[in-house]
Amino acid sequence: MIEIISLVMALSSGFLPITAQATAAPVNYMAPQAADETIVDNSALSAPDQPQTAEERVREYFADTPILADIAGCESHFRQFGPDGRVVRGKINHGDIGVMQINEYYHADEAKKLGLDLTSLQDNMEFARILYDKEGVAPWQSSSACWQKYENIANK
Repeated sequence: MIEIISLVMALSSGFLPITAQATAAPVNYMAPQAADETIVDNSALSAPDQPQTAEERVREYFADTPILADIAGCESHFRQFGPDGRVVRGKINHGDIGVMQINEYYHADEAKKLGLDLTSLQDNMEFARILYDKEGVAPWQSSSACWQKYENIANK
């Protein structure tokens, strides 16, 4: 009887003797559990002063070059990951990847040499800044009809 009471108390407290605990596979909180769940990039949660959403992170990162934030809004709607948890890819060109829609065909090797992973939000933005410093807005010219309106407003 005492063993049953001890077991009930252990169950209700959440603690079980090691022999009675079930072993479960570790949970990957970055992977979606169902097709309609979205990936949450919790790296922004590591410091309380960092923004919580991808758009806030993009706007903060590109505060000194707001045209790049506008481009991210036009190119990917500030999404690094889609609802299925996979990195966002271009609708017209599947080689375009991430929040800045960096084309893998042209830039994957250079990104890799620099130690950057274009599937990472931070690295995708970092490579976009490198690309912008070298080529300006030319790599995103195909979406210029969208982001130029923001650039024109800013220049007035």
